[in-house]
Amino acid sequence: MPTTNHTKLPSLRSANRQTRSAEAAGILAAYAPRRRTFLQIMLSGASILAWPGTIAYAQTKETVLRIAMTLSDIPVTRGQSDGGAEGSRFINRSIYDALLTWDLSRTDRPSGLKPNLAVSWSVDPANQNIWTFKLRRGVKYHDGSTFTAQDAVWNFDKLLKRDAPQYDPLQVRNGANWLAQVKSYRAVDDYTFEITTKKPTGTMLYAMTNIFYSSPRQWEKLGRDWNKFAFQPSGTGPWKLVKLVPRNRAELVRNPDHWNKDQIPQHDRMILRPMPDANTRVAALLSGQVDIVEAVPPDLVPKLKSSGMQVVTNVYPHIWPYMISHLPSSVFSDIRVRKAANLAIDRDSLVKLLGGLAVPAKGMVTPDHPWFGKPTFDIKYDPDAARKLMAEAGYGPNNPAKIKFAITSAGSGQMQPLPMNEFLQENFHAVGFEVSLETVDWEALRSKRFAGAMGKINKGIDGINYSWSIQYPIFGLIGQTFHTPNRVKGYNWGDFNDPKADALAAKAMATFDIEKQNQALGDLHSYLVDQAMWIWVVHDMNPRGLSSRVKGFVQAQSWFQDYTRVRIE
Repeated sequence: MPTTNHTKLPSLRSANRQTRSAEAAGILAAYAPRRRTFLQIMLSGASILAWPGTIAYAQTKETVLRIAMTLSDIPVTRGQSDGGAEGSRFINRSIYDALLTWDLSRTDRPSGLKPNLAVSWSVDPANQNIWTFKLRRGVKYHDGSTFTAQDAVWNFDKLLKRDAPQYDPLQVRNGANWLAQVKSYRAVDDYTFEITTKKPTGTMLYAMTNIFYSSPRQWEKLGRDWNKFAFQPSGTGPWKLVKLVPRNRAELVRNPDHWNKDQIPQHDRMILRPMPDANTRVAALLSGQVDIVEAVPPDLVPKLKSSGMQVVTNVYPHIWPYMISHLPSSVFSDIRVRKAANLAIDRDSLVKLLGGLAVPAKGMVTPDHPWFGKPTFDIKYDPDAARKLMAEAGYGPNNPAKIKFAITSAGSGQMQPLPMNEFLQENFHAVGFEVSLETVDWEALRSKRFAGAMGKINKGIDGINYSWSIQYPIFGLIGQTFHTPNRVKGYNWGDFNDPKADALAAKAMATFDIEKQNQALGDLHSYLVDQAMWIWVVHDMNPRGLSSRVKGFVQAQSWFQDYTRVRIE
């Protein structure tokens, strides 16, 4: 396994978070461009200095893919990353593998599941709580050791067993939610892994795409220290991490021994750069310092195209909403107010503001999705109907409904949150709301989500503007019924509590046939829309900017993408 120089590790707390290195922060502060000025310089065609630590890879025969993320730091590299789906996209699915994964080979349909570290699975017909996974033989970690069912147990222990030596609270925060329904687990033999759930869980396969397997042998070799492991991780994935500079970059090299020969990267090295400012990312692409950028601002798409860059988009399972409080103290405890907020939004004009890079929402999923169902509440722009509902609830121009939303300036899938929220603020004001915005950074907003509306850090907050992946039934629909006192952290922020929703969710969760499960999920989605559980705004088209040197990229209808197929020419 390639080694990494980590003789000057950050402090324990710094390494634990991978975000607090004073040295790295100093570098960032000293060299980060003044964002708007930097963009203006780039658009004028002037040259700029490279970021610190940039290597002239073009002078070698090595092919390098350089990617600018929207995150402000490199996601956690231990096995279960932070940074939302973006962290999982770039770290989890690069360094590690899961039992199942997504088929990311096509653009014309939503991504489905396929085998990965598990070659097959089954449910005991006599006891549907018992899942059996047959594991792939011959899979090697980056340190050369072999992946077995005992390793699967060890990795579940790191997330679920508090007294296990490898239990890691940081990874627990980022991954344990996926195992909320797990009661027990065991290695039947070296290549058979068995999971017993607390109740029949037809959605278990989706959860298994999000548990990633770190090498127990590497952890032992590094003195059982997850902080050191972060700088020298060992997974089974298509890339190996060879350099980590918190807040600056992660460098990964091709794993030529990856078990899946079709997934061996077609370039030698991949460099990940955190760039939360959209203008900075675009400037970096125009200057030739990166090859792919996430979340291109709509107003800069024409400039990128005229400069010879590629801009790719596709619908994907993602919603840009307001998760709203259903607590008695919130104005949104009244369904009339919730429906009025949904009817207040001029989504077509918002899509124009976004340069057409979004789709108006009719609910959690798009109408052509198998989970859409047949809701009776038609989410559209109808300010007159919204004002009527507000009046019925006791609100109007002289008595506005005062609400506060927590938002962020950037982050995983947040699109263009500041101009979007300012636009919506005016929409809400026009029908009888008085909206104030509290802006925090992405990780702070994540903390607010985990705490729930009832959390102390959310006192006075009526909703959070938090982009949401709807790729999973639990994440997108079923989890929104997990209310107090059994609320799973991260789901059902507003503590929506409805017995009918509970029953519909339970039915979907206990259904194992995929077609019948889709129908049950459609019934649940219809009910959640009719109850106006959230304020649904738009679905993102996920624009990415690519250098003309990038070939072979396929933008799947998924939160996740396959960068192993990318060629640099």
